[in-house]
Amino acid sequence: MPPEPAPPAATANALPAGPTTRPQVNALHPGDRVEVVHEVKVGQQRWHARTVGTVERIERRRHGLHFQRQFDDKVFSDLLVLRLDDGSLTTVTLDEFTELRRL
Repeated sequence: MPPEPAPPAATANALPAGPTTRPQVNALHPGDRVEVVHEVKVGQQRWHARTVGTVERIERRRHGLHFQRQFDDKVFSDLLVLRLDDGSLTTVTLDEFTELRRL
């Protein structure tokens, strides 16, 4: 199994290293150009995906899981909707493995 690639070097525009926090997400505005490096896991495999785009909107979306939960058990995810260079839209869910930086 090949070794995992090293995380990108920090730059002056990088937000603080470590988990992406709610204040960092709140500091973004539509029109900001960002780079999101996130970890994709499928089974035992892991990849680091890099997405670069312009922030269209930021959402905190409530969702359910794959099984019935208590009616008052609220689960939320922070999402970035980005416009890519080719004009298409993509949604990135932010979690504890996400690195976010302004370009």
